[in-house]
Amino acid sequence: MKIYNTMSRTKEEFVPGEPGKVKMYVCGPTVYNYFHLGNARPLVTFDSLRRYLEYIGYNVEFCQNFTDIDDRIILRAAEEKTTIQEISERYIKEYYVDADRLNVLRPTYEPKATETISEIIDFISELSDKGYTYELPDGIYFDVSKDPEYGKLSRFRLGDLVEGAGDRENKKEFDGKRNPGDFVVWKRKKEGEPAWSSPWGEGRPGWHIECSAMIRKHLGESIDIHGGGQDLVFPHHENEIAQSECATGSALAKYWVHNAFVNVDDEKMSKSAGNFFMVRDIAAKFDYRVIRFFILSGHYRMPINFSDSLLEAAENGLNRIRESVQNLRFTAAGEERKAVKNDNRNSWELMEAIDIASKEFLDAMDDDLNTADAITAIFRLVRAANTSCTDPSVSSDALLSAADKIMELGEVLGLDILGEDENRIPEEVLQLVQKRMAAKQEKNFKLADEIREQISALGYQIKDTSAGPQVVKL
Repeated sequence: MKIYNTMSRTKEEFVPGEPGKVKMYVCGPTVYNYFHLGNARPLVTFDSLRRYLEYIGYNVEFCQNFTDIDDRIILRAAEEKTTIQEISERYIKEYYVDADRLNVLRPTYEPKATETISEIIDFISELSDKGYTYELPDGIYFDVSKDPEYGKLSRFRLGDLVEGAGDRENKKEFDGKRNPGDFVVWKRKKEGEPAWSSPWGEGRPGWHIECSAMIRKHLGESIDIHGGGQDLVFPHHENEIAQSECATGSALAKYWVHNAFVNVDDEKMSKSAGNFFMVRDIAAKFDYRVIRFFILSGHYRMPINFSDSLLEAAENGLNRIRESVQNLRFTAAGEERKAVKNDNRNSWELMEAIDIASKEFLDAMDDDLNTADAITAIFRLVRAANTSCTDPSVSSDALLSAADKIMELGEVLGLDILGEDENRIPEEVLQLVQKRMAAKQEKNFKLADEIREQISALGYQIKDTSAGPQVVKL
């Protein structure tokens, strides 16, 4: 497998530090609101990377954090006259609602910043003891000029940094800072804000130091993959590298992996542009499975454009795959198919198509997690399988093998092709199917057509096949 490393700006062969084991960390959400489509992209991307690494035999230790202390959380708590704990816990619960429905696997570790305070304080103490920090009235700062390699990820030169680039709040006042890129690792307490005791007085951690402390606590000083959105390259990941590597003397991560932005109608998604969409709102119109399929339909390093028409196209594509699996299983269940031998030419051709699709899928995923081409490989198998369903000489075993392979490859991408309720056809629909069959036997075709329309109104489609009526969800 090759993966694009932001550090080297090239695709590199993926070789983890320990054979057979992968340590991966991905920056998680700041929990003060529902998450938006831009947040969903790294969730789905790195969940798919994790799934694929496990599929090809790696044991993956996956850590993703919750930032549960932040200016925006404090502001939301003040607005609602409640505590930061109530706000963060509320939106962690809501996060799981969306993440679970996007079929995102739970990480091995899910640390919270507020539960890592002692490790953060220890980390800052190490940096201070080694001379990398200095004090100002509002907190403890990391001196980026003390790190000769600062800027190696983003390729920004220290002299070119704009004032305040290292501060998450983009404030204009930086009295006393030695360098414009210096960033706070410990913020002194302000009135009305939560605080913890430390050697530098009461306060709370800066944003960047949280991830460094959580990585070391749960995965160690050096990891294999550090992931996140493109917007985190600078300053967040650059600052993580500086403080971690200055403290430990070891490379923080071997591979730095970043997904590109999400655009809306060809414009970058932003609150100021008014094109900012929460996943929860999109899911009111499109199934979560469709949202995941849409995200994976483009290469993770390329911007993806969000629009209703593209979501509809993704929905149609996912339905094609689902209907193919349903049709394969239904056709294979016919008694005539079960009697067909599995040693004829046409069955062999379908089995060969399964092997080709599997290889194309693996080749695509090995080429820097190219999920777009991996989905194309699934569609090629779908086309071959659909043709085989119309050929009575293809065996039941071959058809079921194709269905199983489509499901297997879809599961690697977390697509949940059939969905948990797909096989539960309501009793009302089944009764209408029986009534329609009786009407057709009595040659009452008008009634049969009316019943078909009733079935459609309930969200199901009935297909007349040589093996009998097949019911599928619309």
